[in-house]
Amino acid sequence: MKKFKLLILLALAMVAVSCSEDDLDPNSIFNPDPQERNAFETWILENYTKPYNIDLKYKFDDVESDMKYNVTPADYDKSVALAKLVKFLWIDAYEELLGREFIATYCPKIMHLIGSPEYEKSGGSMVLGTAEGGLKITLFNVNDLDTKNPDIESLNYWYFKTMHHEFAHILHQTKNYSTDFNTISAGKYTGPGWVNLESDAVAMKMGFVSKYATTETQEDFVETIAIYVTYTDEQWQAILETAGEEGAPIILQKFEMVKEYLAESWGIDIDKLHKIVQEREQKIGDLDLGTL
Repeated sequence: MKKFKLLILLALAMVAVSCSEDDLDPNSIFNPDPQERNAFETWILENYTKPYNIDLKYKFDDVESDMKYNVTPADYDKSVALAKLVKFLWIDAYEELLGREFIATYCPKIMHLIGSPEYEKSGGSMVLGTAEGGLKITLFNVNDLDTKNPDIESLNYWYFKTMHHEFAHILHQTKNYSTDFNTISAGKYTGPGWVNLESDAVAMKMGFVSKYATTETQEDFVETIAIYVTYTDEQWQAILETAGEEGAPIILQKFEMVKEYLAESWGIDIDKLHKIVQEREQKIGDLDLGTL
């Protein structure tokens, strides 16, 4: 027993000596210096973060990405241009209609830009954007943005219909719409089979504004919002004409429920939002998309 106690004392003494001889590193592992920002990051701070508490991420961050897909980082200059377009066509449009407090309160707190699209392995469909729990919106295919001659139809297809679509998800996930909407096209939803529909025209004749709207009820709801807001009056009328006598009344019934939901739940007049967006779309040629 005495020998065992002696061994313990010797071990403790050796630990004490070794600890006393180790010099602690005086440098903290945390960097107390202010973050160095490039010109774009300073612009993001002033135009996104401070007024709206939005963290716009354009540098590739694998933590923010879906590991199931191989994607490429967003180009710096394309990211600058898209950030300016999103501010003008989406953030400022809602602010014009509802004020800064609304967009600062309900907008996603992270916007993530990815250079390439994501492709589904099954079916080959393309992911244009994602919204995650109301906290983050991801936009893809940034590197295909034409910064010299931006075309509004291309912008809407790749980015802004997606922005309104995903933001509509955030709104209904916060305040749900009436389940009566789900009964209008009950039994007609296709699930993943939407990619097999021959065309949008086929979906329109069924009472949907697009092929993707046939996926399920929530996608139908937000597609109706996104397409009405971003499409011109002529394009919206073309949808109704294509839908015909069977499809058009169904689309209009869904639209009236969407319109009522936005007005009663959020104070959003979708007709005024549509007008604001359309007016702004006509001015994109006047924007300087390269200068910060």
